[in-house]
Amino acid sequence: MEVKPEAPESLRQDNSRNLAILIVTAVFFGLSLVAVILRCFVRTHIVRVWGWDDRIMVLAMALNTVFAVCGLVGARFGLGRPLSYFSQHPDNFHNAMLCWWLGQLFYVLTCVVAKISIMIALLRITVDRIHAYILYGAITLATVVGLIFFFFTTFQCSPVNFFWNQRRAGAHGSCLDQDLLTGIAYMYSVGAALTDLTIGLLPVALIWNLRMNRRTKAAIVGILGIGCVASAAVIIRIPFIHHYNDEEFLFNTYQIAIWSNVEAGIGITAGCLTTLRPLYRYLRHGSSGEPSPTQGSYNLSNHPAAFRRSKPISVDDASQLWTGRRSSDNHGTTTTIMGAQQKSGSSSEDLNPNTELSSNAPTRWKVERSFRVSVRDE
Repeated sequence: MEVKPEAPESLRQDNSRNLAILIVTAVFFGLSLVAVILRCFVRTHIVRVWGWDDRIMVLAMALNTVFAVCGLVGARFGLGRPLSYFSQHPDNFHNAMLCWWLGQLFYVLTCVVAKISIMIALLRITVDRIHAYILYGAITLATVVGLIFFFFTTFQCSPVNFFWNQRRAGAHGSCLDQDLLTGIAYMYSVGAALTDLTIGLLPVALIWNLRMNRRTKAAIVGILGIGCVASAAVIIRIPFIHHYNDEEFLFNTYQIAIWSNVEAGIGITAGCLTTLRPLYRYLRHGSSGEPSPTQGSYNLSNHPAAFRRSKPISVDDASQLWTGRRSSDNHGTTTTIMGAQQKSGSSSEDLNPNTELSSNAPTRWKVERSFRVSVRDE
């Protein structure tokens, strides 16, 4: 039996890094895509409300799609591979460098836009002014450091295409000092970590005094706490930033590519999970056979009985975190129904307010009942 020689250690390591980029990119892109699709279903078919945070999150997913494509295609051309690989496949080097350059641009756009969407949603349940200032400050920080990183990454070389053509014969151009670019990357990572921690920890203060049971509070804090995982991904990536200066650039920066995909995917997923509670109710009512609050209920507004409504009560602020609008969950009015009832043993009620009660009919007496009508948009 012929024994095939074992592949060299360097080749196995090369393949493992390339495969890791492919797997991580595909997994976290898939998670974020499913989360955004479910969010869109909830907003368009269950809650039937579409807010700015939803539009911005869909934009973030579109940017993340381009980022993921850059990672998948770039891995095909050589992301995570050493220069020895490109000596055998010289045409792949400039394609891999182009995918890296584009991927970094769409990475920063994806993360900044997703964070803005989440913080806009958090502003809906912000009561204290100090919390609103913190969120506005976090939005400003994320936007500023993101734009700086985007600008320096885009124009780090002159002409711009010299970045991915620098090893081609006859290419002429220059690039900024790598130490400056590394410092910009460190600055962005610190700013991104601070904004992610704000997203993950501030919800504890926001919902602490809201009218919610402990289980619901724990669920909201836990879901938004996933944002801390995105912050952890940024922090884990920081020790690898110095590889921007390496000669083996594409080979040694594979950890940056991996943790960038983790940060983008987890950030979008965490931002969408907070909007999926109506989906849980929708599936629960559908699977158990129980009527939903909006199905099979008696519509008092269509009844001929006259009733008067008091001023609508204020909405529980906690519901805004799940549905994205002020009137989407538990709210209601106090309704008083006027009618007449037989004094005899009959249990039926006459809800016709036009029935005249005269002194000649002592067996009939006036009934006034108050009902609490709750409206719940699932």
